[in-house]
Amino acid sequence: MSSLSGVPRPAGRSWFNPSTWHLRTRLILLSMALLVAISGAIGVVSYASMDVVLTNQLDAQLKLASRGRPPEGNPSGRPDPLDARGQSVGTLNARVVNGQVSREAGFLSSDFTRTSLTSSDVATLQALPHDGLPVDRELSNGDYRVLATQTAYGDVVITGLPLSMKQSTEASLVLTMVLVSLGGLVLIGLAGTAMIRRTMRPLEQLSDVATKVSKLPLDAGEVALAVRVPPSAAHPTTEVGSVGHALNLMLDNVSSALEARQRSEMKVRQFVADASHELRTPLTAIRGYTELMRMTEHLTEDGQKSLGRVQSQSERMTALVEDLLLLARLDEGKATETTDVDLTQLVIETVSDEKVMAPDHTWQLKLPDEPVTVRGDTTQLHQVLANLLSNARKHTPAGTTVTTGVMRSADGSVVVTVTDDGPGIPAEFQGSIFSRFTRADTARSGSEGSSGLGLSIVESIVAAHGGTVELVSRPGRTEFAVRLPAAGPAKA
Repeated sequence: MSSLSGVPRPAGRSWFNPSTWHLRTRLILLSMALLVAISGAIGVVSYASMDVVLTNQLDAQLKLASRGRPPEGNPSGRPDPLDARGQSVGTLNARVVNGQVSREAGFLSSDFTRTSLTSSDVATLQALPHDGLPVDRELSNGDYRVLATQTAYGDVVITGLPLSMKQSTEASLVLTMVLVSLGGLVLIGLAGTAMIRRTMRPLEQLSDVATKVSKLPLDAGEVALAVRVPPSAAHPTTEVGSVGHALNLMLDNVSSALEARQRSEMKVRQFVADASHELRTPLTAIRGYTELMRMTEHLTEDGQKSLGRVQSQSERMTALVEDLLLLARLDEGKATETTDVDLTQLVIETVSDEKVMAPDHTWQLKLPDEPVTVRGDTTQLHQVLANLLSNARKHTPAGTTVTTGVMRSADGSVVVTVTDDGPGIPAEFQGSIFSRFTRADTARSGSEGSSGLGLSIVESIVAAHGGTVELVSRPGRTEFAVRLPAAGPAKA
């Protein structure tokens, strides 16, 4: 059974869980965007309403100020509009007679004296419509709300009030709205974060459980699948709780399946171990009687060949049984007795044995000047080397160069490599090359059959020693690299 898929989350508090962090962020940003939209709409409406109110107030003041017209029937006694009482600082008054602005026109300054108009001001006032409706104009003294009214005498009285107070009030309103909106954004951000974190906590618990399960080695061996979603996040009455409840039901089902798989594996392993033990005795008897017949009986040439075939097959069957027994012991996980093993010497001896068996191959060594020692079982490590070298010998044609190297890496671990320049292993077999009874004989040349257990034994022995084995293969180069941990202090 393959392990459940999942994306491991980074270490740290659940707030940084990427499976819920993005959702939390989107919710907070959505809340803040809504607040910005609402605040913007309120600000626009408030600004427009305030602008209308202030403009109406200014227009009312203009109409009140424009009432300082000369009395009827006394055109020669026209008073100066700036001399009227109750005028505010900055008020503009002017009279246009026969298209010309009178000399007394001007602005009322802060010391209640007259400030004369500029030529551009005069031109602006002359161009005003005489319909008695207030309009906005830009003058030398600033922006003004101006009202031009034609009197019964034919002249035009112009009254203007500065817009600075209106603009200042509106600017204060805008500043207030911005500050209030920013304060609201900060408050809703903090409050929203707290509320969303509280709301999302059950999802974080579900994510934590799924992440823990995704990291469990569920593919083989005994699995303790005890992790579950806590009851607080597994109430079927809520949306998130229903998901947590369903996840717990799924985990219960997976746990039951894993237990059944483990029981089945144990039965198979026990059967293989028992069968291998039982096969040892008859195989030993077959080999013994075969040797006895060779020594005591006079057989024909065909009989000798047949008896030799029986003996070779019994020896092959014995080797297979021994391999099965070794795998059964390794599967049980029993600790092996370890000693200091000189890998350099072990490689030399194993390669020498292979030279005798395959003189048609070229055998090379790449060894360091100093001996390389690891902690391990000498017999098992010898079998690792023998299986790798035998694999290269059986599945490569004559004339292939097989190079065995030993080196110590920077982290202190020891790496043993077996490299050949043969045809390589097909890519479709490389992923399962260390599985039991896997063979790619049809793709690599060789006349000797194999049980498909050699590389599986290599991987199991290396794993029992705390190491790893890797394969890199392409046409013209195949390399098995065995990495073993550095030798620790010898046990007393």
